[in-house]
Amino acid sequence: MATPHASEAPKAEAIEPITSDEDLTTSTTSENPDGSGEKLADQPGNRPRFPTHDFAETRVIEKTGTNGHVEITEEDCFDELGFSFPNRKKWWILSVIFIVQVSMNFNTSLYSNAIAGIASEFSVSDQAARAGAAIFLITYAFGCELWAPWSEELGRKPILQASLFLVNIWQIPVAIAPNFATILVGRALGGLSSAGGSVTLGMIADMFEADRQQYAVAFIVFSSVGGSVLGPVVGGFVETYCAWRWNIWIQLIFGVAVQLLHLLTVPETRTTVMMDKIAKRRRKDGTSPNVYGPNELVPWKERFSAREILITWIRPFKMFLTEPIVLTLSLLSGFSDALIFMFVQSYGLVYKQWGFNTYEVGLAFIPLIVGYFIAWAMFIPAIKRNIAERTAKPHDEKAQYESRLWWLLWTAPCLPIGLIIFGWTSTGPPLHWMGTAVGAAIVGIANYSIYMATIDYMVCAYGPYSASATGGNGWSRDFLAGVLTVPATPFFQNIGGKNHLPYAFTILFCISLLLVVAVYVIYYRGPELRKRSPFAQQLSIAREEMATGGHRLSRMPTGSRANSFARSAQNVRTGTNVESSVEASVEASVDRWECKLGDYDGRNGHVELDQ
Repeated sequence: MATPHASEAPKAEAIEPITSDEDLTTSTTSENPDGSGEKLADQPGNRPRFPTHDFAETRVIEKTGTNGHVEITEEDCFDELGFSFPNRKKWWILSVIFIVQVSMNFNTSLYSNAIAGIASEFSVSDQAARAGAAIFLITYAFGCELWAPWSEELGRKPILQASLFLVNIWQIPVAIAPNFATILVGRALGGLSSAGGSVTLGMIADMFEADRQQYAVAFIVFSSVGGSVLGPVVGGFVETYCAWRWNIWIQLIFGVAVQLLHLLTVPETRTTVMMDKIAKRRRKDGTSPNVYGPNELVPWKERFSAREILITWIRPFKMFLTEPIVLTLSLLSGFSDALIFMFVQSYGLVYKQWGFNTYEVGLAFIPLIVGYFIAWAMFIPAIKRNIAERTAKPHDEKAQYESRLWWLLWTAPCLPIGLIIFGWTSTGPPLHWMGTAVGAAIVGIANYSIYMATIDYMVCAYGPYSASATGGNGWSRDFLAGVLTVPATPFFQNIGGKNHLPYAFTILFCISLLLVVAVYVIYYRGPELRKRSPFAQQLSIAREEMATGGHRLSRMPTGSRANSFARSAQNVRTGTNVESSVEASVEASVDRWECKLGDYDGRNGHVELDQ
């Protein structure tokens, strides 16, 4: 949406086309770009517009408009941005965001323990009552995508506060619902109001460089998968000892506490929003009276163009449908997450065979949490290995990309293995219930590993489009979980006669086996698949062209910041027509000479345009 301009009224016709490669080295300063202060021998008093050094050493070209306004750059205030927060502060912020994410996913599953009470009070079937769980997950899937662009423009904190506030508000009509329709409406609005991982993962990108954020991603991924399982563990006790409405009141109490904790202890982290505030402070104290933030120099209508918002919202779904890598990994990730919510519906059928009461059925979800802890711990050395391999082989394409899936080659098979163990030990006595616990823990290892590895891989493989690629992944997880929640119980009850549970889980085993095989195909054929991808092809061309200017595209923004780059690129018409060629239906062609005008700043996700 936001595109930094030099002034409020720059004229396109003032930019003259570059007719030769020599024009690309037009002077801006007499310093050598490496900061040594030496003059360039071939151009005294000048330096190339595109320095041939690392991003960390690259001096971004300031944009000065006709009104004398100068846009602040990251180099001017890097020590005040999220990247420079002390590690203790970064991990405190992540810890609060961890709890925020847990609360959001807690809301998705705790409702299931209110189903019996809702069905009894409003005279609806249990199947009808499950619609409240399904509709929350389905609208949650779309809500995450709708909130993300606004967090990039207005800031993470106000958007996350707005999301938490609305989710808490919509809990109230559900808790005091006089009829079943009110419950469905409140749940739908609550799901749509949930920002979810689109904002929380974006905050990681605000504070950690792309090459250093794997540990933080692993931490937040745990909160996402763990929150969904915490619901039934707590819900078992609530259903046993409280009225069904307490399942909703507890969600509200948790949500309000989390919102207050976030409000009081978490600062803004979005880079461009922080730069706006820094510029305003410097103008106010007289330090830099003409400096302005990147969003201050852009008219409100340009920042929030309906056309750009639509493009941003549509892109995740387009990539999900047209990109084989995104589609396959998202289906695997979505199916894995949907299994957890199918477990929520099936555990009562399984464990009543051993005489488990309601809260004991809830406690049976603890093995899933144990599996998540095991998987998280195993990823620590896997990440270290990946970092070492990428460092040792900087020019090896497979080392930079597909190596991020290496540990998944070992853990993805846990999904079908865990399902078949759980299914064929769920027949009741004389078999011990511990067999199902082992199977559930193995499924937990797979679920965490799949989410973590697919997010990590797509962030790297799709560069500025990674937010859209991972958005498709997140959407798939929530949407499939919601769609499969309602038919889960009939599925487990009505397939296979006496052995209906083992046969049902055998079907899930076969589906998961096909999806797991695809992981090996992507790992070994990933480079070929990316070459056939329109998005990846254009990204590769952009990498090559930026390399000629000395830029390392591996340092391009990832996560939510990537959307800002994509939108900025299309607005100022830079890059090798990356956005326009991929979305030709909505973007006009860009002349090649215009590509030479852009200078990309690798951290705040904007394209700087030399006027």
